[in-house]
Amino acid sequence: PELMYIKRKCIACKTCVANCPSGAITFEGKQLILNRKLCSSCGVCAEMCPTGAIKLVGKQMSTEEILKELNKDILFFNQSQGGVTVSGGEPLMQVEFLKELLERLKHLKVHTAVDTCGYAERKSFELILPYVDLFLYDLKIVDDAKHKKYTGVSNEKIRENLEFLLQSEKSVLIRVPIVPAINDSEEDIEDLMDYLEHIGIKSNIHLLPFHNISEKYDMLGKKFKLTGELRASYEKISFIESKMKANGFHVKIGG
Repeated sequence: PELMYIKRKCIACKTCVANCPSGAITFEGKQLILNRKLCSSCGVCAEMCPTGAIKLVGKQMSTEEILKELNKDILFFNQSQGGVTVSGGEPLMQVEFLKELLERLKHLKVHTAVDTCGYAERKSFELILPYVDLFLYDLKIVDDAKHKKYTGVSNEKIRENLEFLLQSEKSVLIRVPIVPAINDSEEDIEDLMDYLEHIGIKSNIHLLPFHNISEKYDMLGKKFKLTGELRASYEKISFIESKMKANGFHVKIGG
């Protein structure tokens, strides 16, 4: 769990300062200062805050606790052909827990999907493969040098894992987040189409308008490294969609 501070809701009443057992909260004028190194995420300040300016977000849950919640909706899954999608963050960072949860869901005959960036060890995919019906697979940038520049890692492992999943004949839906000036150039789209055609993917491709989450980073005391206009215009994404369709790809916006 982490503390989220919503500045616009704060009235500087300092109730949080008076009740924080770790002494992690101070004020400079009307500006709350949270020392996250001292904070134990106990949640007392969130409970005492009269305006909801401080929230405790994230919750540790066991497999049993998750299944107890999901059991409330099992009937609806059966009637609607729905299921459970596990996302993140990156769910494969907790692969043993993920495997246990997926295995239990399949025992209940629930459709399962995993939303992943693909950056994980092959053995992690092998571990969960029998229990996943659909992979929602992010493909951000095809050019490896450019991928390293914007994500900090090579995309070699991501591409290898994608090709492994395709060979396993599991259902894979490709999702491409479109970020202005990062992966929306003519060259980027040509690279994307060349790669998808090379690995035999012409359908189940979704173009996703990138959502600027910098405000959430601020609330969590984290630095959001991307700057500038990050949301692609509808016209730009429509142009990319049309270009890919003209080249024989079955693609849609959103999803």
